[in-house]
Amino acid sequence: GYHQLFHDLSVMLCDITGYDAISLQPNSGAQGEYAGLLTIRSYHQARGDHQRTLCLVPDSAHGTNPASAKMAGFDVMVVACDAAGNVDHENLRKVCIENQARLAALMVTYPSTHGVFEEHIREICAIIHQYGGQVYLDGANMNAMVGLVKPGKIGADVSHLNLHKTFAIPHGGGGPGMGPIGVGAHLAPYLPSHPLDDNGATVSGSKTHTNQADITGAVSAAAHGSAMILPISWAYCKMLGSDGLKRATEIAILSANYIAKRLENHYPILYRGRNGRVAHECIIDLAAIKKSSGITNEDIAKRLIDYGFHAPTMSFPVMDTLMIEPTESESLAELDRFCVAMIQIRAEIDAIEKGDAARTNNLLVNAPHTHQLLLANDWPYPYSKQAAFFPLGATDHDKFWPPIARVDNVLGDRHLICSCPPIDTYMAAE
Repeated sequence: GYHQLFHDLSVMLCDITGYDAISLQPNSGAQGEYAGLLTIRSYHQARGDHQRTLCLVPDSAHGTNPASAKMAGFDVMVVACDAAGNVDHENLRKVCIENQARLAALMVTYPSTHGVFEEHIREICAIIHQYGGQVYLDGANMNAMVGLVKPGKIGADVSHLNLHKTFAIPHGGGGPGMGPIGVGAHLAPYLPSHPLDDNGATVSGSKTHTNQADITGAVSAAAHGSAMILPISWAYCKMLGSDGLKRATEIAILSANYIAKRLENHYPILYRGRNGRVAHECIIDLAAIKKSSGITNEDIAKRLIDYGFHAPTMSFPVMDTLMIEPTESESLAELDRFCVAMIQIRAEIDAIEKGDAARTNNLLVNAPHTHQLLLANDWPYPYSKQAAFFPLGATDHDKFWPPIARVDNVLGDRHLICSCPPIDTYMAAE
């Protein structure tokens, strides 16, 4: 049954991506990156191009991209982006010319982490191929492509797919994840193999490819990664069908543009495409707010907890920003609830900017507000409990109560050695 499911899912993923073969072995997105780059490295080595050790990474890339490239044995060189967030393809061409003998690969995210579709993606791929490299297209944002764009048809050679995001498995939370890779036919013989699999066989939409060279080896302890996850993605694709998968992509893009439009008069939207649209996510720039009020993206993130929201991504890929990616899974009512919260938080910031609220003692810097504080006899703040705990009244009947208030994030990041007392101290106390 599982082998039939592996075959069915591989066929569907090949159709969705436009690639010729799929390996289901990598069990995370980052491991998919690593496996894809190892496949490229094996391809070059099999051709005798051992000098091709340079991997280009745009400065808009996911942070795991350069890390994966280093782990796969590549040297990393950063390629610049223009003011609109796109890869500077003229700079890319210059770098390729200067390093054509060493060029192994480019890692490019499409749509980009800046939340825009790269208008010159075909030209970017062509430049890399012209100078002997391979294109790794990061599939982390495939939820903005399914049914609309096939990476294998626009010049990319390999991509990973976050099944734990695009194909119905919960995104985040520490896993488990699944990060299969799709490749063109020329890379199929170099996909990861595994001693418990049939000679590293990988199923595609039309035939079975065998890793005859067996250069890459295994990237996971199990031949098909976290196989327990695959039935979820299989069922998601089967139940939605082609039309449903395309509609999910359209909703993901629509949701991000809806949020960008509703918030644009309250917060600057950092990047947009030529037509004023974003892709699957929008980035709001908080640098000016930080300067005028002292309020940081962390303060807004903590205040969102009082409104019942987990915060969007902070300071990635740009410092002092929030990157909002609603995906296709949120209802219009939930998007509206989030936008209303963000607009009200902007009003709370306005009060600080106008001097109506203190810069060091206000709703945002004291957030989140816990139930212990609500029940305390003394209320130490200059604003009301209603404003702190029940902003807008929207959380009156469905209130999330954070168990703790603000913690020192940086302290934890910088003190990695456990400073707990020795175990025998607890034993003596007992």
